[in-house]
Amino acid sequence: MPISTLNDHNLKKHREALWQSYRRLPAYTVPSRWRPWLLDRGSLTQRLIAASAGQFRVRILVQSTTKPRRTESQALGIPHQQLAMVREVILYGRDQPWVYARSVLPLSSLTGRLARLRKLDERPLGALLFADPSMRRGKLELARVQPAKVALPQELGIFDSPLWGRRSVFYIADKPLLVSEIFLPTFSPINAVPNDLSGPH
Repeated sequence: MPISTLNDHNLKKHREALWQSYRRLPAYTVPSRWRPWLLDRGSLTQRLIAASAGQFRVRILVQSTTKPRRTESQALGIPHQQLAMVREVILYGRDQPWVYARSVLPLSSLTGRLARLRKLDERPLGALLFADPSMRRGKLELARVQPAKVALPQELGIFDSPLWGRRSVFYIADKPLLVSEIFLPTFSPINAVPNDLSGPH
């Protein structure tokens, strides 16, 4: 691989999406078809189960201990060098990849009763978060993700059109966990309004 190409690849690998508080984005910026999904503060897992008529599953791409990305550390309020368990999954509805989710769980949060989160297997993290009575959710941040500029897992395939995503910090017993969710072009909930998710994103 030529050096210039290698450098471009490495630069892309470390690029992050520009996450912003949805309150700071002009209303017209976020397509109306995505707002109900991006701004909902309930359990996405439960909504996806309903939207797929129960045909929902989780596929783990990677789960490892590593340093979070810089903006992830900032969102969590932890030092950049602090290690975390990073989990990347694809959420499938009706055997189609609907959502790419990346969760960052600082090792300092995975203590006590939260130690069980180290062994999630293919259970959806969201279901466990919303079942915990101590859970509270921080502010929502949104991003318009340009696949050509932001590194995404190869398993997602190649997309030309921008993708919309959201992220927020969850607190369980006051311990922070960051969850990011990016909706994929193949997302097609059965309860969508006709043409609601069609056309360019």
